[in-house]
Amino acid sequence: MKKSSWSRSWQVVLMLTLVLALAACSSNGGDKSANPGTGNNTPSENTSNQGENSTDDGKPKADADGNFNIADFSNVKTNRGEPIQGGSITYGLVGDSPFEGTLNFNFYSGSPDAHVLEWFDEGLLTWDANYVYTNDGAATYEVSEDGRTFTFTIRDNVNWHDGVPVTAEDWEFAHEVISHPDYNGPRYGSDFTNIEGVVEYHEGKADKISGIKVLNDKQLQITYINSTPSLLTGGVWTYPLAKHIFKDIPVADIAASPQVRQNPIGFGPFKVESIVPGESVVYKKNTDYWRGEPLLDEVILKVIPATTVVQELKSGGVDLVSDFPVDQYPDNADMSNVEFLGIIDRAYSYIGFKLGTWDAAKKEIAMNPNAKMADVNLRKAMWQAVDNDQVGKKFYKGLRWGGTTLIPPSHPDFHDASNPGVTFDLEAAKKTLDDAGYAYDGEYRKNPDGSPLEINFVSMTGSDIAEPLAQYYVQSWAAIGLKVNLEMLEFNTFYTKVGSEGTDDPNVDVYMGAWTVGIDVDPTGLYGRDALYNFPRWASEENDRLLADGVSEKAFDVEYRKSVYKEWQQYMVEQIPVFPTLYRSLLSPVNERIVNYAIGDGTGLYPHQIGVTQDKPVVAK
Repeated sequence: MKKSSWSRSWQVVLMLTLVLALAACSSNGGDKSANPGTGNNTPSENTSNQGENSTDDGKPKADADGNFNIADFSNVKTNRGEPIQGGSITYGLVGDSPFEGTLNFNFYSGSPDAHVLEWFDEGLLTWDANYVYTNDGAATYEVSEDGRTFTFTIRDNVNWHDGVPVTAEDWEFAHEVISHPDYNGPRYGSDFTNIEGVVEYHEGKADKISGIKVLNDKQLQITYINSTPSLLTGGVWTYPLAKHIFKDIPVADIAASPQVRQNPIGFGPFKVESIVPGESVVYKKNTDYWRGEPLLDEVILKVIPATTVVQELKSGGVDLVSDFPVDQYPDNADMSNVEFLGIIDRAYSYIGFKLGTWDAAKKEIAMNPNAKMADVNLRKAMWQAVDNDQVGKKFYKGLRWGGTTLIPPSHPDFHDASNPGVTFDLEAAKKTLDDAGYAYDGEYRKNPDGSPLEINFVSMTGSDIAEPLAQYYVQSWAAIGLKVNLEMLEFNTFYTKVGSEGTDDPNVDVYMGAWTVGIDVDPTGLYGRDALYNFPRWASEENDRLLADGVSEKAFDVEYRKSVYKEWQQYMVEQIPVFPTLYRSLLSPVNERIVNYAIGDGTGLYPHQIGVTQDKPVVAK
């Protein structure tokens, strides 16, 4: 391994980053999914977050009110027996709709596709339990004295599944495609515009990105405009694009090409052998995988609805699942053939308000001052009207709990635990609307100008409680006099309507979504002016300032960065383009025959190490 050549100042920066992130490890900061295929786990002394409230057999137990605590779960599977050579496992992708099928990290947008991708592809850099990039991945890196120029070296044994080496040109090509004016995916944003020459290339003023240089087949150099604390914790784009496959395809056509949808390629531990679009994938082991030959011969992925996940687990129809519905855990905590792993998820659920549109030409937010939900008083009242603490207990038995700010507790050094958000108070909600002029017109309220007020609300299907949960919010808003019409949509339709493709449905006023946040605390990718995923389509100069300050040179001072994000959290509580509803835990039931499996960061376990102790899954008694 090549040693990084840090300057003294950059060493201080890294040490500060490590210090601030240690709290994330000790407080169970989790990976984005139960699928270990991210390849971003490196050794850590603390590989279990199991608490004290457990039964004699190690299983978490409920408190007197029937609620569970995620701190009582382990994130590492107990090995029971030695792995056999070979074997096949089945992975259940939980959802009520097909996966979309954009199977390339440079283009995908939905989490179902990410789950499919993570078994056969990965980034060139890994990160540790502290969310900091390491030199243990498929590439290593060095940083210049001023912290702006990164030199990456890809290992010699890293090859695409067709045997062609992964090269520095592939990595450069990914940046060129994402920065191309015809690029139609969601990745182009501040992480790319911070690279020297990207804006000029994107605007057609240059044929190459001046800040990216291919030094040789295996070395790439990238120079960033600003050295930011985010560069070590998620601000580098680490996914190459196979140039020998995609170079002759117009950029606008790549995402829909057969090379992405029917015959995707990666350099991960398993190869895609066959796909039934939207339904299933068969993977075979990649004997040439750079970390070593996988123990398993085969992985089968199949989509299963949340309503049948328990049956599939008990019967051995699946060994692992992408997301176990936590509302189903209390009734199945004693399932005899699985071990339940758990972590605090790097995620939150939220209610979003549509306040503008996406300007596709400028690739930025276009605010609409006349939007139906433009009045912050209306948005505040809708937050005041819902009791999210009780939602967490009623629907999820404590495995989700009331959200307060838009930085979740998976990042405890930055999550402002002292900020209560907007607290539940029905009478205060009514007064907020009264004072803002939303008078009653019969059963429901009207706008201050006297026009009818009817709010269109969309939410996602996906579990037995999806609609009852959405109906709870509708009823809560009805209790303060708001007429809200609910429409339940399957995953892909939902995100298309709220704006994943930049064409927002004008009939949507309010929506209920969820975000997985990145390893870096910087929220620009979700709330920046140029972020496609900024679905409320809200922007302000003050928001621009705070987001910029959070990744400024001054933000290398951890205390300063914490103060900036504390101020940003409060600003979002006041402006309310969205409000958090629930923070989330992630539960992963694992068949007893599985060994060498963990969820979260810093475990030292990778998907090529997963094995089984017997040919067939253990079946529930």
